[in-house]
Amino acid sequence: MKDHQPRKRFGQNFLVSPGVIRKIVEAIAPRPGDTVVEIGPGLGALTEPLLGKLEQLHVVEIDRDLIARLRQRFAPERLVIHEGDALQFDFGALKEAGPLKTLKIVGNLPYNISSPLLFHLAEVADKVSEMHFMLQKEVVDRMVAAPGTGDYGRLSVMLQYRFHMERLFVVPPGAFDPAPKVDSAIVRLIPRKLGAGEAARDEALFGRVVAAAFSQRRKMLRNTLREFGGETLLQAQGIAPTARAETLAVADYIRLANALTTSQKK
Repeated sequence: MKDHQPRKRFGQNFLVSPGVIRKIVEAIAPRPGDTVVEIGPGLGALTEPLLGKLEQLHVVEIDRDLIARLRQRFAPERLVIHEGDALQFDFGALKEAGPLKTLKIVGNLPYNISSPLLFHLAEVADKVSEMHFMLQKEVVDRMVAAPGTGDYGRLSVMLQYRFHMERLFVVPPGAFDPAPKVDSAIVRLIPRKLGAGEAARDEALFGRVVAAAFSQRRKMLRNTLREFGGETLLQAQGIAPTARAETLAVADYIRLANALTTSQKK
């Protein structure tokens, strides 16, 4: 660790607490037949114990110095290294490459790209059995927040649409080197199986409606959703035009988007 300088541009904070590492591996519960992908293996704190329970592990790493270290330390037939940016990596391709029963994605996600990376991973929710991530605690709080709370926002709605999520435990700054200035937390994401009445018929439109609603949190929905019909749309769906974005449940946003989809087809 001492001879590798953590790089701020990659958001590197290396996990060094044996107790926290053990708890994370226990939460992931890897089995020999699982296909597991670790995002940002860093110095291998999670990589080594995961490999102790798996036949093979895939990792996605952008830092070439760390990649060189991993190649020296682990056999290539056991550790498959994908060099590049996790934001660009096609995680779904691993599921499509063979008859995999499970695909688990895990990692200590860089704080500086956590939200866009979560949106990227949501796109492959139908190919994944579960995900476990370490993130900034405030991001996890936003992910699992309930309607009507200050933490509830676009991230909450878009991820809760795709996943059942649970905050497992908090990780203090002292578990890392260098220590971040904030607490972290472990979150579990399990993809939801959406029934016919639970899915957005046009998911791109659903995403645009949610983004517009939360674009100005203090404004009423009749104003933020004006381009989609505003007051007329809301009243037709039994939603008060004076309501604000954080008061609507995920199902309400699905209903609004599906109503728009239906009206556009007429």
